[in-house]
This record gives sequence, structure tokens and C-alpha cells, in this order.
Amino acid sequence: MQVLHMADSARYEITVVPKANYVEDQSDPSKNQYVFAYTITISNTGSVPAQLVSRHWIITDANGLVQDVQGEGVVGAQPVLHPGEEFEYTSWCIIATPGGSMRGTYQMVTQDGDRFDAEIAPFRLALPQLLN
Repeated sequence: MQVLHMADSARYEITVVPKANYVEDQSDPSKNQYVFAYTITISNTGSVPAQLVSRHWIITDANGLVQDVQGEGVVGAQPVLHPGEEFEYTSWCIIATPGGSMRGTYQMVTQDGDRFDAEIAPFRLALPQLLN
């Protein structure tokens, strides 16, 4: 793996915008199962093409229970994003409390074989009444 220099950071820039929603009809609060769907928009705001090869999610419920999820691609895809392109997908998770958070990284690789992480800033998982 090659080490990236500070000058490379503008070339390798991925913007990640998450949006989460509670899925009431799939949840069962009596069994401490709260289902959240999340839609992620990934945009290549850098200047070189990059492929999303894997993901690492850290999902934390309100009790501090952490799920560490790693795997190849997202929803069965490993999209190549050219500068200015975006990829959107929807997935889901289950936590044991009505609120929690997610954060993580996408591991990206350029055509030249350089690898870098695209950060996914923390975002809330919460029932609509908990958002106020």
C-alpha cells in the first residue's frame, strides 16, 4: 500500500451524505428490534477516478452496544466513481434501542493502485419523535 502525501488529498476526495429513517413496519420494540433504513450518496469530488472496494461500519445503540460491520463493496456493488460522479444506495440495520448512531469508512482504490479511506461522519439513528 502506498502512503499518500498531503498534496494527494485534494485529488482523492469522496463526499458521503447519509440519510436514515426508522422502519416501523419491520421493527418489533417488544423484542428490542429497531430497524433503520439508510440511504447513502457517495460523490467523487476529487480529480481522479476511484473504486469503492470495501466498507467498515461502526453501529452503536443507545446502550453503547457496538456492531462492527466489514465487507466488500456496498449492496453487492463495487462502483467506480469518476470525478463528478455519484453512487446512491439504500441498506438497513437493526439495533436494540430506539436510538443510536452509525459512522465508518469506505476503502477506495485509484486506477494507479493508491488506496485511501473515505470517512463517513457519524449520523443519528432515531425514531421520529426522538429527533426533536
